[in-house]
Amino acid sequence: MFTHTSIRTSNMDRSIDFYTRIMGLKLLSRREIPQNNAEIAFLQDSEGKGAKLELTFYRNQKKFIQAEYEDRLFDHLAFEVKNMEETISMLRKQKFTITDEPFRLSPTGPLIAFIEDPDGTLIELIERK
Repeated sequence: MFTHTSIRTSNMDRSIDFYTRIMGLKLLSRREIPQNNAEIAFLQDSEGKGAKLELTFYRNQKKFIQAEYEDRLFDHLAFEVKNMEETISMLRKQKFTITDEPFRLSPTGPLIAFIEDPDGTLIELIERK
């Protein structure tokens, strides 16, 4: 059974704020990992469904550089949204990066768009109707 995905963050408080306030996740736990001088936080959708997102902050990590899109090893996270137009408008007002404006892969397919979190992790937004 798949349980969670972990992504690194350069600022735990900023990432928790983004994923709770902007993406609607609920903070489940946050704790220190002294064995590797790190801090982790687990988040999940507010209904407790789906896999968890683990944010990891390594205090010894000196460089935090997201590779160019074509050179990335990790592709993206995906979130369903109820209203793509409202979501994109809110993100734009708060100066978040929208990498791909909303589009459909087929005439009847879901509406999708791509944005970046504060550390540049790519996020797919999906509106199903």
